[in-house]
Amino acid sequence: MNNAAADDVLEFAAEPPVARAARVACWKIAIVDDDEDVHRSTELSLANTEILGRPLAFLHAYSAEDARTLFASERDIAVILLDVVMETQDAGLRLVDEIRNRFGLRDVRIILRTGQPGYAPELDAIRDYDINDYKNKSELSRTRLYAALTAAIRAYQQIRIVDTSRAGLARIVRGSAELLRSEGLAEFAAGVITQICGLLDLPPEGLVCARHDAGAPSEVIAAAGRFEHTIRQTLDALQEDTVRDMLERALTHRANVVEPGVGIALYFGARPGRDLAAYVEAGFVSEELDPNLLEMFCANVSVCLDNVDLVRRLNEYSYFDPLVQLPNRRHLLDMLDAHLGAGERDRGVLAVVDVDHFGEINGAFGYHYGDALLKGVAARIVAGCEAHARVARVGSDSFAVFWANPQPETERLDGMFAEPLEIEGESIIVSVTVGVVRLDDVAGDGSEALEDAFLALKRAKLAERGSVARYNRGVSEEIRGRVNMLHNLRRAFSANELFLVFQPQISLVSGRCVGAEALLRWRTADGTMIPPDRFIPLAERSGLIVAMGEWVMRRACEEAARMAQRGHGTVRMAINVSVIQFRDPHFLGRLRAAIEDSGVSPQQIELEITESVAMGEGSRMIELFGRIKAMGLDIAIDDFGTGFSSLSHLQRMNVDRLKIDRAFINDIGGLGKGGEIAGLVCGLGGRLGIELIAEGIEQIEQADRLQLMGCQLGQGYHFARPMPADDWRVWLDAHAQGGC
Repeated sequence: MNNAAADDVLEFAAEPPVARAARVACWKIAIVDDDEDVHRSTELSLANTEILGRPLAFLHAYSAEDARTLFASERDIAVILLDVVMETQDAGLRLVDEIRNRFGLRDVRIILRTGQPGYAPELDAIRDYDINDYKNKSELSRTRLYAALTAAIRAYQQIRIVDTSRAGLARIVRGSAELLRSEGLAEFAAGVITQICGLLDLPPEGLVCARHDAGAPSEVIAAAGRFEHTIRQTLDALQEDTVRDMLERALTHRANVVEPGVGIALYFGARPGRDLAAYVEAGFVSEELDPNLLEMFCANVSVCLDNVDLVRRLNEYSYFDPLVQLPNRRHLLDMLDAHLGAGERDRGVLAVVDVDHFGEINGAFGYHYGDALLKGVAARIVAGCEAHARVARVGSDSFAVFWANPQPETERLDGMFAEPLEIEGESIIVSVTVGVVRLDDVAGDGSEALEDAFLALKRAKLAERGSVARYNRGVSEEIRGRVNMLHNLRRAFSANELFLVFQPQISLVSGRCVGAEALLRWRTADGTMIPPDRFIPLAERSGLIVAMGEWVMRRACEEAARMAQRGHGTVRMAINVSVIQFRDPHFLGRLRAAIEDSGVSPQQIELEITESVAMGEGSRMIELFGRIKAMGLDIAIDDFGTGFSSLSHLQRMNVDRLKIDRAFINDIGGLGKGGEIAGLVCGLGGRLGIELIAEGIEQIEQADRLQLMGCQLGQGYHFARPMPADDWRVWLDAHAQGGC
């Protein structure tokens, strides 16, 4: 009994494959057979056998049900020796389908065995069930069994290498995408550790990432597991000699270092002067891992490391101005947003400092001198403000100073540039204009605060360059009101909400209607009328007047054509033209197209332009007026008497009419001198042979006095108010032959 027990112990200890399989990588062989003798004979015949350098580890199942339990928990099985006939005649065949599809063991090689040749599977069953080999148990001598297993394991190994390579490549691609999103070197290094773990199927233990910068000692910047405490230590301080030595060798020789049974030090090269290496504590790395994958992984990490450096530099450029060595506009806005978001709105001031006439200086002396000037200005502002003031460059020649303290010393800006600057060996007096805003006057974020400071700067420039202006909320509200109105105007024009009205022009002698002025009007959706003196200047400043002016020309020409069709072909249509339209190089083409498309006679159209514009560009207007007259149109000078006309220009322009400004008409019969000016204008028109028309006539006495002065035509509420098109046509039919 004792001897038998001893024999059992000796026999148990003599089974090295099981003990060894627990320590070393081995091939798992599953035996599925309802005959225990088959299990025992198979295992004994292959005892102490190695195939392709690895021992075998046997797993046992004595029925299809046992096999299902086994396959639900065991992975990485290389070969299954499967009996065909067990509980049923086809239990083994049915189990194959479950192995492949239910348990997902698609790489495992399956060798069918049967002791009953009559139960051999058909060829289509072998194909359909993905069976790799079929043997009769009587054929499987030790040699044949070894040969069959060797062939199956070799096929399994090749499949695993392909699958592992494919999965590793996918991990590298995904890992590279993750690393490319890293912004800091420490974050990148931690990502490298994560990706190595995924590639080698290792736990995050015993991993350390070190960098070496030119002129600086190597440093641990990321680590995991038991090395985590070494982060931010120099590599020299690392306690484990082997790890330190492998990392130093990888960084020195710029190559991967492999110590079998210890680990791997992977080298990742980047730009010169910055290298990275990672130590992996891996006593065993799967043979299924293609060495080329490691090379590819290292190459991808090196590219990503370059990207991290590029991102760092881009961030510097995004938030820092390299010329003047100051934060830039984006950085300032972030500081303002953080300050305002923290509820410190009532504590702080923002100032914008603009260099006067910098464009002229830069153009005259060159950009090298301009850059030197900007550096000098930046240095003067930094030196002149207290230490806690933040200075930033916010424009080509503009700087901002941000004080977050309750009582900023903004008076430091006054006289800051009284003393000359030394630029390229020469002294130069620099003039700056300053706009200041208190943050408690700002309703929005940092962007709005900076905008308000620029509004104050604009006011200062309009008042006097070299001055300081402070922002007030009324200016901002006025500007935003104009912006909103312009937005609404664009929408209204696109939606055809603008329309024309027509005001008659009357002969003061006969009372007959001789013309009409087309006037643009805007009624909002709620019925509110917006005065032209509010929206037309906005349209001019924004450039919208070009499209609006063309629309007015076309509609007025079409109305004039209708007037001719109704028997009023001698009644002129006066169209106001903005200076912006006259400056448009396509103006004459647009005018000609409007006339031709409407079919109106050119002699029926009169263009009106203000006196200040006509005389302000005298020579050009003389040439342009000549081309308009050649087309057959009349020309009138509007608001005559408010500008400073040159009589020589006036004669050379060959205009047809002068419109006396309403301001002078209002003074007729009063104490002002407007009536006398109206008389002078009438006398001038008579001597030059130019027809006169007075606008703004509201009383019959004004009409009578103007007629006595020699004025031929009148326009105003005394005769008729501006009328929509339908009312105008009715009015014209009733008054065209005279008598208002």
